[in-house]
Amino acid sequence: MATKANPGPGKATKQGRSSGGRTTASKKREVASTRYTPPVPKSAKSSPKWMGVLIIALFILGVLIIILNYAGLLPGGVNNWWLVGAIGSIFAGLIVATQYR
Repeated sequence: MATKANPGPGKATKQGRSSGGRTTASKKREVASTRYTPPVPKSAKSSPKWMGVLIIALFILGVLIIILNYAGLLPGGVNNWWLVGAIGSIFAGLIVATQYR
């Protein structure tokens, strides 16, 4: 049985029935799922443009407060309440991010 494939290195020729394509048998029939899938709504909800900016701003504000507190550049010197505010800002950014569509 001759093949149409070009010989490889060392003049090796391809042997066997399969010259490419599937190597496993395909499924003849797919079983339909019994789960209910609701239809996609015609008007999908989307978030306003400012919501993404708010998420990024809250994250940056939290990190900036942490850095400035560490450097001692905030009013009142190094204070743990600044860190509480920074964590609150980052947490608020996470809460807003979970509502983003």
